Amino acid sequence: MIAVHTLIAILVIVVLIIALKVDPVISLVLGSLYLGIASGVGLAGTVEAITVGFGDIMVEVGLLIGFGVLIGAQLHASGAFSRLVVLLVRAVGAHRLPYSMAALLSVVMPSIYVDVQVVLAAPVARSAAPKIGKHGLPLMAGALATGIFSGYVFVIPGLSAISIAGLMDIPLGNWLLFGLVLGPVTALLTTLVMRLILRTNYWKPATDEGVAPATELEEARTREVHAVASGHGTTASAGTPGSAETSGSAGTPGSATTAVAARDLPLAVLFLPIIVPLVLIAFGAFANLFEFTNPVIEFFGDANIALFIGLLGAYLISRITHGTESTNNALQSGFHTTGEILLITGVGGSLGAVIGASGLDQVLGGLFTADASMPTVVIIVLAWFVAALLHLAIGSVSVAAIAAAGIIAPVIPPSIGFVIFAPVLGAVDVNPLAMGLAIASGAMFALQVNSNFFWMFNSLLGLTTKGSLKTLTMSTSISSVISLPIVVVLALLLPA
Repeated sequence: MIAVHTLIAILVIVVLIIALKVDPVISLVLGSLYLGIASGVGLAGTVEAITVGFGDIMVEVGLLIGFGVLIGAQLHASGAFSRLVVLLVRAVGAHRLPYSMAALLSVVMPSIYVDVQVVLAAPVARSAAPKIGKHGLPLMAGALATGIFSGYVFVIPGLSAISIAGLMDIPLGNWLLFGLVLGPVTALLTTLVMRLILRTNYWKPATDEGVAPATELEEARTREVHAVASGHGTTASAGTPGSAETSGSAGTPGSATTAVAARDLPLAVLFLPIIVPLVLIAFGAFANLFEFTNPVIEFFGDANIALFIGLLGAYLISRITHGTESTNNALQSGFHTTGEILLITGVGGSLGAVIGASGLDQVLGGLFTADASMPTVVIIVLAWFVAALLHLAIGSVSVAAIAAAGIIAPVIPPSIGFVIFAPVLGAVDVNPLAMGLAIASGAMFALQVNSNFFWMFNSLLGLTTKGSLKTLTMSTSISSVISLPIVVVLALLLPA
């Protein structure tokens, strides 16, 4: 009954938000209350799970969201994202931009928390959308979704990839070789499929697109750069009425001068507030992976510290180039956005905590036990299905991957070398690497409303709940399904 009550709770949340237009925060709390009481967690236990779940999520991502959003607000105020989009459009063309974004996120960014990735990448996706066409926003949103999670589950040092490899005793070198190919291939194929889907009447801007967290300055910058990218004009000069340089700082002595200075700064300098944190976090992750870390590396490699350093850099650059007033305006916009995202993210964490308190993972562990006599294809699909079902119920890709690996690991043989494995009496006759990749594939299936990431994505991309289901949920589902047959082929080819 726990699985049934979980399904009912998720359906209730979806219906409340989409059909009855109830605010997501209220809907999530109602769903959490129903699940906790109906599944036997108890009144006091349900309240505790909701409050503790909210607090736990804030501990994990609260500062990351706050610092990341504020960095994004400052970079928008400087016009950095708009300039980057123009550069990318000119380098690869608007048609290829979603593919470039998906590949970049899946290969380069897996060492970064997914929450940080979406905070940093969402402004670029929003700024790039108008250059692609009428379906630019959903296409870029889909590319962002598949890029982040294909890298997260397949590519070392993505958290899910490392977790599965560790639990199933798979050498990281083995996983790295195959995951580094499977991750970007999945992301690129998913982006292609999303482009084909969007050629139909699938996307309805009136109901699928909400209000993006944008400032007046950002909007002016976007219009300005769109004109440059389209070849219909040149960048507005400082002091021109309505130009980005005068927005938010009109009447301030020297505002035009400082705006020109910001525009003339090299793009690499403007993006140092993002580049430096990424380098620090990635270096810390690899230092830990290869065991040459120390307290100093751990301190500066911590995502919270790294992003705060980035925020300081963004603040200083903005103060120097735009002045105090414009900088403070950008910060105020960022604070407003941060509060909204933190609340809905925390309540999403509450639902996940109630699901955990219900004991659903233990129920699934008893329901699914692999049989050594099963065909390879059936075992791979079973591993995928266990991870997918766990993700649908729990709402966390990493937790679903870890739980599924814990369920499957006892029935697979331990690895002894590079893609060569010794048979174990009673173990399934399938390569552990293939089993691990199947779990990774299933763990990203249909990321939806019981995930705190869903609500971050929803707010940062400026989508409605329906729009996020059509992009994030659809993209992760496609990625999961597309990668499964590739894993099946690997399982048939690799020695058991």
